[in-house]
Amino acid sequence: MIRVHEVWEALEAKIPSALQESYDNCGLQVGDPSAVATGVLCCVDVTEAVIQEAIERGANVIIAHHPLLFKGLKRIGTSSYIERCVCLALQHGISIYAAHTSADNAPEGLNYLLARDLGLKQVRVLEPSPNLLVELVTFVPRAHTEAVSAALWEAGAGRLGAYDSCSYRSQGEGTFRALDGAQPFVGQVGTLHREQEDRLSVVLPAYLEGRVEEALLRSHPYETPAYSFVALQNQDRTTGSGIIGELPEPLPLRTFLSEVESYFHTRQLRYSVTTKECVSRVALCGGAGAFLWRKARALGADIFITGEAKYNDYFDCEGAPVLVTVGHYESERIASQLFAQVISEKIANFAVYQSELDSNPITVL
Repeated sequence: MIRVHEVWEALEAKIPSALQESYDNCGLQVGDPSAVATGVLCCVDVTEAVIQEAIERGANVIIAHHPLLFKGLKRIGTSSYIERCVCLALQHGISIYAAHTSADNAPEGLNYLLARDLGLKQVRVLEPSPNLLVELVTFVPRAHTEAVSAALWEAGAGRLGAYDSCSYRSQGEGTFRALDGAQPFVGQVGTLHREQEDRLSVVLPAYLEGRVEEALLRSHPYETPAYSFVALQNQDRTTGSGIIGELPEPLPLRTFLSEVESYFHTRQLRYSVTTKECVSRVALCGGAGAFLWRKARALGADIFITGEAKYNDYFDCEGAPVLVTVGHYESERIASQLFAQVISEKIANFAVYQSELDSNPITVL
């Protein structure tokens, strides 16, 4: 029996809502976390038709890319599609969860999938997220270092890029004196004790600090272990906005644009004026990612693909890189595939569907 909160927890294991931008509203939008989940429908947008699709499929959980509730509601009635969606979801016991910029910024999130499908190699984050990392430093009696390290790694510490179980250890001598009322693991009350200890250091995402601290206190043999969390200015180069990578071989610009048009199933591909004839290094960002074109230029991208841009962006970039827009919805359609894939990997034998509806609010002649 799967509960609603277990569904989004499975998603958060790969796409933590803590990675969302400050302006966003990821997470549970509507519903009861403790309700039994009967199935999941993954989509880009929540509309009345999408909720009806979930009802017909017998799925009482909707995982959407775009938050239904982006701003606060002052009433829940029928005057807007948002209000009507909330009413319909509540009437049918449907929970709605959103993974928006959290999915954009995740290490193997939406932009990573786009890059993979377009055949990019040597991919890396275009604009890494700042202020996401902290260092835990603790001191452990030498015989217990391996057990404490294993507990910290299990909680998510010590993962750097394509490596896990990362730590640094140095040897030294710790001193302490247990006072009245203490129950020391080693040493005697009232006597200065010296213990051979390892200084153990691991790096972790700041959003895992609580979980890692709990693992430390559970695994450390001391009654009162010494430890500290230190914020790092290092960028987390696996997390952030956009992706940049290399094509297996240079392609003529027109050839690559045709492939992009076909992949995104777009009828509104636009690109900036350029004299460039071939492309090799490609940057991209789903949705409204035009703010990244300068970063793409700084990293030597020949072309930058995103969902939408302002008129002047096409002027300002001066074709370096070539700015390409394919449509906001078209650039993020893959989100439902991403969510379904992550949940299916985490929860076996559970009904997971991708919406068959086109929720794009823009129509093109």
